[in-house]
Amino acid sequence: RIFVPLRRDGNLMAQLAEHRNSSFLKAQRSEKEMSHEVVEPITVENENKKIKCELGECKIKVKVVLMSEGNPELLAKRISFQLISAVDGDPANQFQGTVGRQACFESGNSTFRSIDGGNVTLDGTFDWDEEIGVPGAFIIRYSYYMTEFYLKTLTIEDVPGYDRIHFVCNSWVCSAHNYKADRVFFTNQTYLPSETPAPLRPYREKELANLRGDGDPMLQKWDPFYDSAYYDDLGDSDKGSKYARPILGGSTDYPYPRRGRTGRPPTKTDLESERTYHLRSLIMSLDNYVPRDERFYGFKLRFLNDADRHIQLLLCRLDTQEDNTPNDFDTFQDVLKNYEELELTIFGCGSKMPFENYKKFLAIKENKFAWKTDEEFTREMLVGANPAIIRLLQEFPP
Repeated sequence: RIFVPLRRDGNLMAQLAEHRNSSFLKAQRSEKEMSHEVVEPITVENENKKIKCELGECKIKVKVVLMSEGNPELLAKRISFQLISAVDGDPANQFQGTVGRQACFESGNSTFRSIDGGNVTLDGTFDWDEEIGVPGAFIIRYSYYMTEFYLKTLTIEDVPGYDRIHFVCNSWVCSAHNYKADRVFFTNQTYLPSETPAPLRPYREKELANLRGDGDPMLQKWDPFYDSAYYDDLGDSDKGSKYARPILGGSTDYPYPRRGRTGRPPTKTDLESERTYHLRSLIMSLDNYVPRDERFYGFKLRFLNDADRHIQLLLCRLDTQEDNTPNDFDTFQDVLKNYEELELTIFGCGSKMPFENYKKFLAIKENKFAWKTDEEFTREMLVGANPAIIRLLQEFPP
């Protein structure tokens, strides 16, 4: 504002000129200096500090660690997140935690780097929203079809009055178009239900209801539902009436128990029962619905495939014409054969292929019967499954 005097006054004109010069000098100050001018905490709510910026805007650093096989820069451009306050409720939203502005990882404010093993780290600097107060959760969205990534952690640094906030997620995130509700993750801090901050309580309840599912029988592989179903897969009525079994759960005679919903198709003869898979169809059973975070991937999936091949190997070895006791080991030599090279005949065809057997233990690598010695027995007893249980002998005999 400029005040124009009604009459000429020398002292007043000098004061106006001095004020104009000081305002001009303040305007020349660097933006970096302005962004660090923060007043002292002026309000305290729920024992948490609430900081306001006097000049410029505060900045926070956000670090996201995830696992993906795609291009990290293209991946980051399709990821956005919003912080949710743990101390401030929004009156316009029934006092649920205030949701901050949507932030995206862009080339101007973020850096991307890949780590060995498919891990990707996203580092970004964003403007701090003072209405958030203390973040207690965040919403994440991924706007790319047909792809997903494994979100490990999200860390926020330089939060005014709170410094560092860490989120442990360990969950798969798919395209937001596939979800019926937003994916919400909470801080790495445990609460009893009665001690959960009031602004976060509605988000906790919604997330719990979302994980329980809505009873929809058509489940997709990206759904995070941990829905339950009756035990309607105990029999196999398609093989005959004598193979049919009653359904356990949901009836007067058998009100319990429950199992995880699989989304398998019903049997042909009984639409109330689900189709089952046999041992030789183990790989086919992987098509059953399993919550996305529970499905095997990477090392676990390779381990399962190796286990299936070893089961086929054992079935071939135990089911031979020369074996008088099928499905059983006759001698210790039968056990040692599992550590020797073998050409495995593949089921369903006559071709043979070299099969990778179990690796030999160091105890039997040089001497096949070293495991029988007292020394080896003592060593294995001391090492055990959990070496932490070893204690100093205080009294003999124990």
